[in-house]
Amino acid sequence: MHTARTRRPLHIVHTEASQGWGGQELRILSESLGMMERGHRVTLLTPRGARIYTAAQERGIAVVSLPFERKKIRGVIAMRRWLAANPVDLINSHSSTDSWLVALAQLGRRRVPVVRTRHISAPISNNAFTRWMYLRATDHVVTTGERLRRELIETNRFPAAHVTSVPTGMEPMQFTPGDKLKARTALALPAEVRLIGIVATLRSWKGHQYLIEAFDKLDAPNTRLVIVGDGPRRTPIEEQIRAAGLTDRVILTGNQHDVLPWLQAMDVFALPSYANEGVPQALVQAMLCAKAIVTTDVGSILDAVTADQSALIVPARDSEQLAAALRRLLDDVALSERLGKRAREVAVAGFSRAAMLDSMEAIFARVSTG
Repeated sequence: MHTARTRRPLHIVHTEASQGWGGQELRILSESLGMMERGHRVTLLTPRGARIYTAAQERGIAVVSLPFERKKIRGVIAMRRWLAANPVDLINSHSSTDSWLVALAQLGRRRVPVVRTRHISAPISNNAFTRWMYLRATDHVVTTGERLRRELIETNRFPAAHVTSVPTGMEPMQFTPGDKLKARTALALPAEVRLIGIVATLRSWKGHQYLIEAFDKLDAPNTRLVIVGDGPRRTPIEEQIRAAGLTDRVILTGNQHDVLPWLQAMDVFALPSYANEGVPQALVQAMLCAKAIVTTDVGSILDAVTADQSALIVPARDSEQLAAALRRLLDDVALSERLGKRAREVAVAGFSRAAMLDSMEAIFARVSTG
């Protein structure tokens, strides 16, 4: 349980232009609720059409609709007017579009301190405008993994003191190992099969294409693949499954409000991402559930897992080696159990929600006081 804070309450404003749904949006919501629990006031600024708008309302987070859909002057004007009418202590921006709108809206006025959270490992340019936005218009940069932080320092030459890694944290008792057969019964999944699973938004870089290819190579009729999530790649994924003749062996669940039983039902968790990762929340959730994991060395994934100690690591976009690793875990139950046990120990020790909130609260307090 969190102890009482001695820091003054802050009015924290999160901005989010993305209309998608995934780990980034879930972290904003979790962090917002955590700061509210600690006595801070939180407001989210986002387009009304964004899924996070409705999700924030459902969770009791104050949310305001602003035209952040594109990098347009109307968004700058709306942000500037909102700031003029609402005193705040700091702004935490999250996507490229809202970060630029916030930066431009503050030109020529008394500037509110800004923290920019980088959730993914996509490279950023080194041009003068981008450097101004990150180094002059932004007071501090947070990354969701240490390898992302090192990239900004070494490649973009950002001062080390200007960038902090704060991985997304989870409640260790929210995601726990569970009875596999009980979970399968509740989800109407077959009890007797070996189950490989992935929890991820259906985006290209999550590697679903390669996971389906690898699953097809297993040639294991008693094995099923469950794909939890939805997103822009659903139609191509469905077409790939049909073309491979795997319709009866691959389960597409769509988005699930509660992914815990799906994780508990799996024998092996796979996340074959090839780009744009921090420390993926689904990976940490699978670790907390003590799952045997196959993943890749992309973004800050190896901040969370270690090859052959808490997961098997395969090259990105390599369905042959992915298939071999999946087969190895399915065949070697002792190895799967050892990796899963160690994965949970690592996640409990290093990726708690309280640690994330402590770090972000300290950054917010420091930035807001100059």
